[in-house]
Amino acid sequence: MGGFKTRAAILRERGRPWEIAELDLDPPKAGEVHIRFMASGLCHSDEHVRTMGHGGKPFVGGHEGAGVVEAVGPGVTRVEQGDHVVCSYVPVCGKCRYCSTGYQNLCDEGKNIAFGCMPDGTYRYHENGRDLGGFCMLGTFSQYAIVSEWSCVRIDDDIPFEVAALVGCGVPTGWASSVYAAGVRPGDTVVVYGVGGVGSNAVQGARYAGAKNLVAVDPVPFKLEMAQEFGATHVASDPGEAHDLVVELTRGQLADHAILTVGELDAETVRHAVGIVGKTGQVTVTAVGRPGENQLELPAGGPTGIIGYQRRIQGALFGNANPLYDIPKLLGLYRAGDLKLDELITQRYRLDQVNDGYRDLLGGKNIRGVIIHEH
Repeated sequence: MGGFKTRAAILRERGRPWEIAELDLDPPKAGEVHIRFMASGLCHSDEHVRTMGHGGKPFVGGHEGAGVVEAVGPGVTRVEQGDHVVCSYVPVCGKCRYCSTGYQNLCDEGKNIAFGCMPDGTYRYHENGRDLGGFCMLGTFSQYAIVSEWSCVRIDDDIPFEVAALVGCGVPTGWASSVYAAGVRPGDTVVVYGVGGVGSNAVQGARYAGAKNLVAVDPVPFKLEMAQEFGATHVASDPGEAHDLVVELTRGQLADHAILTVGELDAETVRHAVGIVGKTGQVTVTAVGRPGENQLELPAGGPTGIIGYQRRIQGALFGNANPLYDIPKLLGLYRAGDLKLDELITQRYRLDQVNDGYRDLLGGKNIRGVIIHEH
């Protein structure tokens, strides 16, 4: 069985723009799936690795994708040819300690997502004989890809691909950060810092969980306007305004939850978040910051400390969700009208417009941009 050709957006070196190239693609091996990607979300995480560096070789970008199974390798049981699938950026083997105890988001087979190789340590993308990785073992900025079956979640055929792509990362990461990682409960006061592609879904999750006061914080007026459509009861353009608002809303008791989904985390934002939650309040950290910098630098006591008010800080990967269960669940909520996904898509792009898409993201013009692949 011979190989294939595919057009893809690749990153050759840190700081360079995405470049469109034609690559060679191996056929699927045992446990692998050949996918024709139909849509891919433009998530901020790809911009992080473009500007801050990546742990592996030059690589194909993209980790939010949905498409059709073209073929499967020997031993594949999770999907079959013709299935519509979403790719989870965290693979789920279903057998390791974490998968078997309800922590699929921490699956041991995610060990290679920083390098882009397959579980066996080899690569499926090549250019002139040189190996290229696929971001998060995927590379959804490609017309076609070979991925592990552990990265595949089958979906119903009537779900639009551009909507389905978003539940591979941004939607569950945000929604579950509120519902699972934070554990928002009816009547809670919740503050979400940063309401882009992930934060908008944190707002939706907190609304679904029953938050009474739901404050969205972002400097971009367009994003604040959209946050209200997604369920925010109040908005603030900066942390100071948010703090004053929460004091007024809660009569000084402060918030129950602060959820950090900003584009780039910094120590000052963390301090604001800790200071806005009251006694037994929780700060849920979903955003990431620059490598080599400390974003968690807090006094133990005092008004922004954690001891006196018994505040908690919780990290969240994929929102603490379980991809095999929660991806179909979220699409079910979308079908029932309880989750807004179409409204997340601000702009659609061709593959060769990927750099335009990220300029729009950084310019605050998009909640989520989506690449529509041409075949």
